Amino acid sequence: MSDTRRRVKVYTLNEDRQWDDRGTGHVSSTYVERLKGMSLLVRAESDGSLLLESKINPNTAYQKQQDTLIVWSEAENYDLALSFQEKAGCDEIWEKICQVQGKDPSVEVTQDLIESEEEHIEEMPETSPLIDLPTCELNKLEEIADLVTSVLSSPIRREKLALALENEGYIKKLLQLFQVCENLENTEGLHHLYEIIRGILFLNKATLFEVMFSDECIMDVVGCLEYDPSLAQPKRHREFLTKTAKFKEVIPITDSELRQKIHQTYRVQYIQDIILPTPSVFEENFLSTLTSFIFFNKVEIVSMLQEDEKFLSEVFAQLTDEATDDDKRCELVNFFKEFCAFSQTLQPQNRDAFFKTLAKLGILPALEIVMGMDDLQVRSAATDIFSYLVEFSPSMVREFVMQEAQQSDDDILLINVVIEQMICDTDPELGGAVQLMGLLRTLIDPENMLATANKTEKSEFLNFFYNHCMHVLTAPLLANTSEDKCEKDAVVASTKSNTICPGALRFMRRIIGLKDEFYNRYITKGNLFEPVINALLDNGTRYNLLNSAVIELFEFIRVEDIKSLIAHIVENFYNALESIEYVQTFKGLKTKYEQEKDRQNQKLNSVPSILRSNRFRRDARALEEDEEMWFNEDEEEEGEAVVPPVEKSKQEDDFPDSYEKFMETKKAKESEDKENLPKRTSAGGFKFTFSHSASAANGANSANGKSVAAQTSPASSNGSSSKTTTLSTAVTATKGSLVGLVDYPDDEDDDEEEETSPRKRPRLGS
Repeated sequence: MSDTRRRVKVYTLNEDRQWDDRGTGHVSSTYVERLKGMSLLVRAESDGSLLLESKINPNTAYQKQQDTLIVWSEAENYDLALSFQEKAGCDEIWEKICQVQGKDPSVEVTQDLIESEEEHIEEMPETSPLIDLPTCELNKLEEIADLVTSVLSSPIRREKLALALENEGYIKKLLQLFQVCENLENTEGLHHLYEIIRGILFLNKATLFEVMFSDECIMDVVGCLEYDPSLAQPKRHREFLTKTAKFKEVIPITDSELRQKIHQTYRVQYIQDIILPTPSVFEENFLSTLTSFIFFNKVEIVSMLQEDEKFLSEVFAQLTDEATDDDKRCELVNFFKEFCAFSQTLQPQNRDAFFKTLAKLGILPALEIVMGMDDLQVRSAATDIFSYLVEFSPSMVREFVMQEAQQSDDDILLINVVIEQMICDTDPELGGAVQLMGLLRTLIDPENMLATANKTEKSEFLNFFYNHCMHVLTAPLLANTSEDKCEKDAVVASTKSNTICPGALRFMRRIIGLKDEFYNRYITKGNLFEPVINALLDNGTRYNLLNSAVIELFEFIRVEDIKSLIAHIVENFYNALESIEYVQTFKGLKTKYEQEKDRQNQKLNSVPSILRSNRFRRDARALEEDEEMWFNEDEEEEGEAVVPPVEKSKQEDDFPDSYEKFMETKKAKESEDKENLPKRTSAGGFKFTFSHSASAANGANSANGKSVAAQTSPASSNGSSSKTTTLSTAVTATKGSLVGLVDYPDDEDDDEEEETSPRKRPRLGS
């Protein structure tokens, strides 16, 4: 295995001043005859190809950064870097480079970036406490610029220069010279001052920043940075900062320190983002302290505002006041948007306290009001604020809307306002709608809901959502498929009341596309294929969009072999569909259905002889039903689902009218099936108990002396038991409480239920 100490990534700097990863390999230093010198070679760890071959030039400036990086320039516009996996490997290669160049490996840069006549600086003893600065005069500006530029390559000399600048109050003297040069229109002096101030920024010292970014100095610093020698005309940054960029106090800030901190942060951010050019390869770490300066300023601003509850309370009061004019409200919302953006700089515990403070002051009720306003800018900013809150704590938002529902009508609930804004987005590209859809998805995602011993957020919130919000979410679909709409927009006018609408057909196709047996059972229970088939038949032989959509729906069921739906369609509608011969879809469905029946019959014929023994036979009908259920259990283990033929008259009995009753029935079936599994006796045989038919119950009771049905229900002991009796008995035997509209128990029962197929209910014995 290759030595991980020499494992490196090779990077090159692209035209956009971003590092491109050129590959991972292992580096070595060796003499290359073709290059006539010691060279750095990197071979790819994947295939051994040569990623880098670079001669160690005696005059090239190599720089070591962060213990594991070596950076250098191969040509004027070609910068390279090696990123080592381990510090030890970086040290080894660094020693080789220093050995070739005759340098001490303790240095961080092997050559001065700028060779100038100021060689006396190079010869200064390292123990010298400070650098002697030239006198701050106009005729010394070039000398000062050369000095500042030359020390940037040496961390030790950068530190010494920073101390000298700080101790002598040199920066303020330089800025006084700037005013003189500008008044005299001394362009050469202004260009030197640009280099000087830029170099001082790159010294990366917070103590110097405090001076440069003070109210007294910052605009002159910006002025110096306007005179970039590479530009034909100076920029007008000061004009922008003083005239174009206006500071708005949505509520008067009485704390002068806070106001000064806000001004300073904006201006320093402008210097970093707009004025300063992208740092070169050797300058990439020079502005890290500037970034930290801005970061901690933002933290301080958020903390100071957060502690001033009087200020925030006034902001909230004006935000929700109907008398507040639109312009003022827009400013208030934008303030909160920026306030929340600043909060992202806080540590997690401080950010937690920040959002709790906003929640305490009433940020969510305020958002509920402003998100419903007509002003697009206000709504957009409010949406951004809402996204910060949802990202921080979906549970906090859920708790608010559930409490709100106890006091407000559904129409003004915050989550319904969000849904309405999503539905009514006027943007042709639906930018706002997509953002709101993502937030809504986060709120109703069960995966990020909390569960405790005495509280299950899944069941509570989703029950709330279905009761109070689902009708708002589905309103456009229902409106599009209303009877009046259908009569106007149906592809073919129909005299029947079950005309199908394009919106409804697409929705049904999407549901079937999920291939979820829960939805399939609901479709068969509601006989939802009937209007689809009637629409197809009413359309006749016309070849149009409706015809194609319906045929594609049934073709998908055939190709995907969705057994439960195939059985339902063939058993209930094949007589009406068999005349359609211009496509083979429906004949294909019938073929699939018959193949599945044949497979079930073959399984039935292969039943072990012990199960066909007369010893366990009660009557021919009972045996057929028992074997049918036995193999249905086998099918579930194999992950297959076959819905048996059901009579239409029994369909409504088998499926309750509401979701709640449906869940009760489903658990009842599970309980019955568990009771009905064959149980091994002490003699090694099997004992069957059934609560579905009276004859089965009596037979089992006489044969074995025990019967579940006989013990649990007096009605089942006579010869005319009913489904209702059996069902109520089974429900009593289940774990207990009724199941709500949406139930997400915290055990694994639901996962198992989703993986198993719907069970075939045996016919009741007569």
